[in-house]
Amino acid sequence: MNGYKILVCDDEPHIVHVVATKLRNAGFEVFTAGDGEEGFEAAKAALPHLVITDYQMPYLSGLELCAKLRGDAATAAIPAIMLSARGFSLQPADLRETNIRKVLPKPFSPRELLATVQQVLGISPALVAGATQG
Repeated sequence: MNGYKILVCDDEPHIVHVVATKLRNAGFEVFTAGDGEEGFEAAKAALPHLVITDYQMPYLSGLELCAKLRGDAATAAIPAIMLSARGFSLQPADLRETNIRKVLPKPFSPRELLATVQQVLGISPALVAGATQG
């Protein structure tokens, strides 16, 4: 366990499973949510170090979730990685109004996601590699 908590929010169960498994194998504590509203409540309860969210979800889109997180004092500083369909791009205003640090187009590789998580959290790949050994 490396001490980092990550919330994975996506309405596609197979995406949640793949992402959560990769992160848990790398030593992260992972929480999951199946839609934007559930994700907001989970973020407020768990106060993760990072949120990974899909763009297109029921109830609240990933963009709406990130804006709501930024607007709440308890979750305002939590960075986010947005997963999106190819061809989707965020406007500069979207980035200013949220804590989205990176956008990963689907399909993405679990290795690419892990590298992005390390980059956004500012942690050494060696720390994560050490968690997977032993």
